[in-house]
Amino acid sequence: MRRALIVGINHYKGGPLDGCINDANHMHEVLSRNDDGSVNFDCKLIVSKDESSGKKITITRLKKQIFNLLHQEAEIAILYFSGHGSSTEIGNYLVTQDVRKYQEGVSLDEIITLANSSKVSEVIIILDCCHGGNLGNLRGIGGRKALLREGVSILTASRDTQFSVERDDSDQGLFTSIIYDALKGGAADILGNVNVSGVYNYVDQLLNSWEQRPILKSHVSKMVSLRKCTPKIKLEKLRKITHYFPDKDYKFPLDPTFDKDLDPSNEANQKIMNDLREYYKLELLSPVGEEYMYRAAENSMPCELTTKGKYFWEMVKNNRI
Repeated sequence: MRRALIVGINHYKGGPLDGCINDANHMHEVLSRNDDGSVNFDCKLIVSKDESSGKKITITRLKKQIFNLLHQEAEIAILYFSGHGSSTEIGNYLVTQDVRKYQEGVSLDEIITLANSSKVSEVIIILDCCHGGNLGNLRGIGGRKALLREGVSILTASRDTQFSVERDDSDQGLFTSIIYDALKGGAADILGNVNVSGVYNYVDQLLNSWEQRPILKSHVSKMVSLRKCTPKIKLEKLRKITHYFPDKDYKFPLDPTFDKDLDPSNEANQKIMNDLREYYKLELLSPVGEEYMYRAAENSMPCELTTKGKYFWEMVKNNRI
């Protein structure tokens, strides 16, 4: 079972926001289904309404939903929150609509306590709010030291001392817009899997190093897929790598027959070359002594697996793909 609780709050009496509901809707869309349309997470979407609606996202309501998410056994659970975050001398909070002094919202300490004691195998918490980097930090041992049980990962828009910003060109949080693109395939590996480490790396490369720094805290023994995207190469084609390369240090011989633009050409060899070119585009192999595969064929130079190619060769050899 894969569950996700997705929360977006725009309507704050003292400081309304513009993009949090859009953030939540985007995350609901991208997490609900994989690239091929198959069901991914069973998502529960909670977004704010104006004060007159009579059904605000209160401390009690949000805390109950987080408890329900983490209390039941599951393979993986995601908590996503977009809204105000607050840091006080007493603690750090996800700010709810019933915010008032000394009762700012749901305590980050309580959330991490629930996550650490949860029966869910893998818990991933994604916060697009100010001061989210405080989640998991232990004040009692000083500084930025976190205590996470195995299977818990935290991805936040900014450090504990920083603010989370919205995009200038849309009503959407900058952090969430990048997360969305990462889940849509920007952070997918060759096999099409998107995991939390890949998402963080994607976000880290795009956020300004001076103004807003994303934080990843993770204690995992395996990387679970958050979303499946279209693989960058068909698996049956990737599995041929051990056929073309009997061992990982083998140098595959090329000659002019492998390229249709060279004379003489050979149709069977051209089909092999099509596969090898896909490996080349994915940096799984490189021609020896030449920059391009065409030149290697023209000059009868071989190609060999790169370090990355040898990794996937091992994966295929050991029936891991």
